Amino acid sequence: MKSILTGRYASVPENEIPLLKGRRILLGVTGSIAAFKAADLASKLAQTGAEVDCILTVSAERFVTALTFQSLTGRRAYVDADLWSDDGHILHVGLAQAAELLVIAPATADTIAKLVHGRADSLLTITSLAATCPSIVAPAMDAGMFEHPATQANLETLRERGVTIVGPVKGRMASGLIGIGRMSEPRDIVGSIRLVLGKDGPLAGRKIVVTAGGTQEPLDPVRVLANRSSGKQGFAMAQAALDRGAEVTLISAPSQEMPPTGAVRIDVQTAKEMSQAVLKAVAEADALIMAAAVADFRPRRVSERKIKRAGGVPEVPLEPTEDILAQIAQQRPEVVVGFAAESNDLIKHATSKLKSKGLDLIVANDITAEDAGFATDMNRVTLVSASGGSEELPLMTKSEVAEIVVERIEELLREKS
Repeated sequence: MKSILTGRYASVPENEIPLLKGRRILLGVTGSIAAFKAADLASKLAQTGAEVDCILTVSAERFVTALTFQSLTGRRAYVDADLWSDDGHILHVGLAQAAELLVIAPATADTIAKLVHGRADSLLTITSLAATCPSIVAPAMDAGMFEHPATQANLETLRERGVTIVGPVKGRMASGLIGIGRMSEPRDIVGSIRLVLGKDGPLAGRKIVVTAGGTQEPLDPVRVLANRSSGKQGFAMAQAALDRGAEVTLISAPSQEMPPTGAVRIDVQTAKEMSQAVLKAVAEADALIMAAAVADFRPRRVSERKIKRAGGVPEVPLEPTEDILAQIAQQRPEVVVGFAAESNDLIKHATSKLKSKGLDLIVANDITAEDAGFATDMNRVTLVSASGGSEELPLMTKSEVAEIVVERIEELLREKS
C-alpha cells in the first residue's frame, strides 16, 4: 500500500486512519471461539497504521496461534511462555508502559473476573495490572454466562473504574443457542477504539451537527422524488469530527451507510423533517456541516393512493422545500459549512451560495466527474472560504476530504474564540 503524491496532498494508504497511525495498541486475546474475530481485529488495526502488540493466553492458544497474529500485524505476539524466556525480563512492564490503549477481545467471563479481582496469573492479567492507559473490554461468552449476576456485577465494576465495555451483541452462540453474548464485530470495536483515543482531541467539548444523505419527498405511498446521494461524505464528516473529540449529532436522510461509533444519529426522510431536526440540534451546537443533499422541491400534493399507469401521465406540480440554511440565521452556530453539487460553473455557483447563505466555508464538487461524487468512495472538491480564498483538492477518498474540512472547521473555531 503506497502513497501517491498529488500536488500538495498525498493520498494515504488504503484503510489508514490518521488518528490511529503509529499508535501503540495492546491486544489481549483470551480463550473463546471468538478468537478468530480477534485475528480479524488485529489485521484491521494494523491496516489503519496502528502498531499492534498481541498477548495470547494459554487457552487462547487452543483456538489460534501467536504466529497468526505475528503474520497479520508484522509484530511479535506474546504468550505466557515468554514470561520465562531470556528476553522476558519485566516483559509485562515494558508492554504496559508502551501501550496507549489496552484492548481485550474476546474477553471471557473468567478473564473479566480476574481483571476485577486483580488476579495476576498470566502475562495478560499481569500486564493489565501494570497498564495505566485506557482499556476496552469486549466480552464473549454464552448468553447464560453473560446474564449471570456475577458477570453483570463484574462488568459494572470495570465500568466504574473507567473501562469501556463494547458489546456483546445478540446472535447464535457456539452452543447453538440464540442470545446476547457474541463478541462485537471488529468494525464496531475499531469504532470504539477511535472514540476512546480521540476523546481528548482538539475539538473536545465542541458540539457539531452533521447532515448526510439525500432527502426523499413522497409522491404517493410508493414513489418518492429523490437524488443519488449515498450519505458517504456526510458520514465521513461525522467520523472525522468524532476523531477530534467532538460530540456529534448526525442527522441522516435514508442511507445504507453505518453510522460511526459515538455519533447520535437522527433519521429523517423529507426536507421538512430534516429542517425540524437541524433547527433543534443547532441550538447548542458550535458548528454545522450541511453535507446532506436536501431536495429543493417537493410535490405540492401527495396522492393517498398509488398513481396508476392506466390513468395516463400525471401532472406533478411542485413547490419549494424549506431553506434550512436560511432558517438557522437566528440561531446560527459559530461555524457553518455548506456543500454545493454543481453540473456547470462550479466556482461561480458555489461562491454565490456561500455569500447568499452567509457560510464560512463551502465544499463544491462537480457532479459530472466520472471518477468521483455520488455513491463512490472518492471525491474531488474545491474549498471556497468566506475570506475569498479557494483551494482545489485532488482526487482523494471521502474520508480524506472530511479530514481536511474538519481541520478547517477546527481552525475557524479557534480563530472565532
